[in-house]
Amino acid sequence: MEHFVVSARKYRPQTFKDVVGQQAITNTLLNAIENNHLAQALLFTGPRGVGKTTCARILAKMINSDGNTSENEDFAFNIFELDAASNNSVDDIRSLTDQVRIPPQVGKYKVYIIDEVHMLSQAAFNAFLKTLEEPPKHCIFILATTEKHKIIPTILSRCQIFDFKRITVKDAKEYLKYIAEEQGITAEDDALHIIAQKADGAMRDALSIFDRVVSFSGKNLTRQAVTENLNVLDYETYFTSTDLILENKIPELLIHFNTVLSKGFDGHHFIAGLASHFRDLLVCKNPSTIELLEVGEDTKLKYVEQAQKSSQSFLIKGIDIANDCDLKYKNSKNQRLLVELALMQLASITFDGEKKNSRHYIIPPYFFKSKGITPIPVTKTEPKETAITITQNASQKIKVEEETIAKTVEPVIPKISINKPSKVTSGLSLKSIREKKEHQIRQMDVVIDEENLPREPVTEEKLIEAWESYIKSLHKKGEKIMASIMEMETPTLKDTAICLTYSNHTSKIELERAQYPLLAHLRKNCKNYDLHLDITVNEEVAKKYAFTPQEKYEKLKERNENIELLKRTFGLDI
Repeated sequence: MEHFVVSARKYRPQTFKDVVGQQAITNTLLNAIENNHLAQALLFTGPRGVGKTTCARILAKMINSDGNTSENEDFAFNIFELDAASNNSVDDIRSLTDQVRIPPQVGKYKVYIIDEVHMLSQAAFNAFLKTLEEPPKHCIFILATTEKHKIIPTILSRCQIFDFKRITVKDAKEYLKYIAEEQGITAEDDALHIIAQKADGAMRDALSIFDRVVSFSGKNLTRQAVTENLNVLDYETYFTSTDLILENKIPELLIHFNTVLSKGFDGHHFIAGLASHFRDLLVCKNPSTIELLEVGEDTKLKYVEQAQKSSQSFLIKGIDIANDCDLKYKNSKNQRLLVELALMQLASITFDGEKKNSRHYIIPPYFFKSKGITPIPVTKTEPKETAITITQNASQKIKVEEETIAKTVEPVIPKISINKPSKVTSGLSLKSIREKKEHQIRQMDVVIDEENLPREPVTEEKLIEAWESYIKSLHKKGEKIMASIMEMETPTLKDTAICLTYSNHTSKIELERAQYPLLAHLRKNCKNYDLHLDITVNEEVAKKYAFTPQEKYEKLKERNENIELLKRTFGLDI
């Protein structure tokens, strides 16, 4: 059996013209060689599989070629490759620097290619500095790395840096097409595009995937064979999903999603791909951005056709919903439900980007369309009261009759407007306490003229009677703390001010928080709406409370002097 050579090795470029997607770098190196302007230390950096080591070998071969050597000459005696991942010690670098001093026996230059140079240790980098800065005339160093940020700045400053870019999907697809023709393989354009897209900018990965798919499908490479082998969702899945979303077919859409899951695909992969599909449709809406769509020509026509069916506002809203689902997917405990909810939201968007249940209609418009009836929008009425009677005849048509009811004039009665809070607030946060206080203030707002409110003279006995009745109501409600605070002091009356003096600020704050229902009770019972609280704090009048046994004994003696006689008679101890 003939030995099989993988395409990544078999089709490795032998000249700079064969290198895919790095024209700027290859042209720079060619000009540097022709003009004898080549630096002695070069750093090739970029992602994996984009041609760094290949360009280093081609460069080493070209600078040693004098025009008389054959194309197959590899100058093995002049090119030294060192893998820094396994030779990263100081001794390895010292051995290399010892070899540098010896001139080449064949050719002009000794070329040292150090791959994965970022793996060298700190000591190895330091040992390499002097040689890298002032190498012999016959020596050139080419360093290659995927992680430039791990190389110390003193090494970077001694090198001429070349940044290799990721290979575009278009360039990778064209090179795969060339290889397929070389091997006599019939390949669909979409199949090669999927392989190039899956490679994610790495030509070596693209060739490895190509070999795998060819082994699976043989000489005929189809889009279906590629998607089955690579386990990727093809475009048709998303085209079908988008059609169902645009037609608002939620049941069919959920069944379609279940079919995708049954094939072993992940919901996260599906929703992320759907967001990308909406993005591709969006760039197809404008001829100037259609070049951003990296798909085959046949597939591009399908994208343009579906883009015409959907509006720009719909696509932007769809991308927002799908992207939000993508962000929440990893933290969700019910991931399938999350994706299904996102799909139902997507299917509820109409072409103009609004929800199906428009706020301008009591009944959704699609209900009328199914019955062949023209919907009647509900308009906002002016400040007049209307009665709307909805009747339905045998032909299922709806007729709205509107009758205007005249307002009746009523005598003005003094009243207090009680505005209900717009939402229920919790009593466990500072915000809820503040909102409750504002609500109580609103309850005290008088809508009518204040001159019509009663302001009868108030006696202190009547005030105390109303005060005690409010304390009893607090006990019935179970508000023991506020009742005890009110029982601590007896109010006095000074004009319309209800004066209270407490020994601490806490009691004052608690009473101020509860003052609005209290004042409403006192004003109503005393028939004077000018009453208000005047609370002061005097810590000097604070009573001394007994805590230790001796203090308790002294307190008892104040009440009954015979306690001391009892203690001496029976020899009691405290």
